[in-house]
Amino acid sequence: MTSKEVISVLETRGLSKFFGRVIALSEIDMRLLAGEVLALLGDNGAGKSTLIKCLSGVHAPDAGSIRLMGVPVRFKVPRDALRQGIATVYQDLAMIPQLSIARNFVLGSEPVRGWGPLMCLDLKAAARTTQEGLARLGIDLRDVTQPVGTLSGGERQSVAIARALHYGARVLILDEPTSALGVKESDRVLHDIDQARQRGIAVILITHNVHHAWPVADTFTILKRGRSYGTFPKGTLTRSQVLDMMAGEKQMQL
Repeated sequence: MTSKEVISVLETRGLSKFFGRVIALSEIDMRLLAGEVLALLGDNGAGKSTLIKCLSGVHAPDAGSIRLMGVPVRFKVPRDALRQGIATVYQDLAMIPQLSIARNFVLGSEPVRGWGPLMCLDLKAAARTTQEGLARLGIDLRDVTQPVGTLSGGERQSVAIARALHYGARVLILDEPTSALGVKESDRVLHDIDQARQRGIAVILITHNVHHAWPVADTFTILKRGRSYGTFPKGTLTRSQVLDMMAGEKQMQL
């Protein structure tokens, strides 16, 4: 039996979230294994954003539990989730366009040199760290000192993914990473997701685009109005059945 079959990196049990009388999430059960890509699918208002905010420490669940490696955890703030190895890459990427690729890559973990009042950012170390982190995903950028705003959307997604993995993510949550990208750029991001999987990282790919998720996803969790139809291995359903469930036209009967 392989480690992928026995290691449950992240799990939710009966996870629920309410905003007043609005049921944003209702008893969501989800299980994510090491080296697995789980596509979290649903149309606008399905509850995808609320679920990832619970997983990343932005919202506290009102019921149910989140488990890491089988151990229940509670996050008060997003940094708690990050310390536990859950890294979330949002659509805005949390990057500063005017700063260099390297400055963005080490943001919050800047290498320094000197002592006391003479301490300053070690730009050479930052560039070296960035190049090493990008190389692990097979990403080759000529000049990491150029502003990150000069990169294409796909390249910025690649940098954000490489940064998360470099700083110890064991669960990588990607929020609509291909939503504003063309075909070539989307393929680049999907390749990076596959590279993360091959390194044993557990990936949650949030999207409403089944066609982008299909090539890389191992399992599909489908949400509709805060409720889950369940989690299905790719071989147990067709692309058209996934689309039907997302639209609420029918529910899979297994």
